[in-house]
Amino acid sequence: METTKTSSKSETINKDITKDNIGAIPGFVIGGAAACAAVTFTNPWEVVKTRLQLQGELARNNSNYVKPYRNIFQAFYLILKREGILGIQKGLGPAYAYQLIMNGARLGLYDPIRNSLVSFFNSSNKSLPVSIISGGLSGVIGAALGSPLYLVKIRMQSHSNHLAVGHQHEYKSTLSALLQLWKSGGVREIFTGVNASMIRTGIGSATQLSSYFYIKNWIIQRTGMGDNDIMLHSMASIMSGLCVCITMNPFDVISTRIYNQKLDMKGHGSLYKGTLDCFLKTIQTEGIRGLYKGFNAHFFRIGPHTILTLVFLEQFRGLYIKYIK
Repeated sequence: METTKTSSKSETINKDITKDNIGAIPGFVIGGAAACAAVTFTNPWEVVKTRLQLQGELARNNSNYVKPYRNIFQAFYLILKREGILGIQKGLGPAYAYQLIMNGARLGLYDPIRNSLVSFFNSSNKSLPVSIISGGLSGVIGAALGSPLYLVKIRMQSHSNHLAVGHQHEYKSTLSALLQLWKSGGVREIFTGVNASMIRTGIGSATQLSSYFYIKNWIIQRTGMGDNDIMLHSMASIMSGLCVCITMNPFDVISTRIYNQKLDMKGHGSLYKGTLDCFLKTIQTEGIRGLYKGFNAHFFRIGPHTILTLVFLEQFRGLYIKYIK
């Protein structure tokens, strides 16, 4: 009798995996396309977030530093007014490439990693621990692959001829930036800050993917909404986005600052030795609030971005399963 139950459970798990399984390559394409579609609308808030995180860097609250950006709406208005559409959409080129590589890998590898863990542990494909581990691992891989493009994106977004914050890097294009970095320090400089980015994205991805699918299933159980309901995806995305902001913002601030700092000829940072040093210095000079700089802009960016990415992802996945698989 026990053998029959075990066999039945295994068959159910295998059936779930077969139904939901999307391979790494189509998953990469679907994930990247969904993220690129979303970033078109959310990149302006990424520009605002980056500048808010850099202004007042390592400046104590009682210093005479005058912040050019008072809040997210004033910052958005100032950037748009003084730098135009191109200013508020700075870094969109590397953002597309970054989303394609990072989210393509992150979202594309999530299913294969999750399904492997489900089979290995003989658990449900809705297991929260499995979702957290799968999201974290896929996020770390995606961040490592996309780090050079994230570096260029951050530096482009922080650059301004009107209200400069942080160290200013001037690049003509994504390709020229990568070539400049390569000539300056090779692989070492191109992958500056990759450790901070892997932590940031690993935590953010583990939170986003696990909370999204957990919240979505929770809403389905209590409301009876259909799995393909766009309202369901939007509600789950909003709540998931808030969870991501809370867990990821400190590491987002750290990675932004490490990526943007000036490097000497040996590749050493002018302000921080590494991720831990940046964390400690930020806490010492700016307190816990320093780690949550740009939180509102982060949510204005990641809330819609999470909604759009996951809504596009669900729709693209559904189309793939229905018409191609």
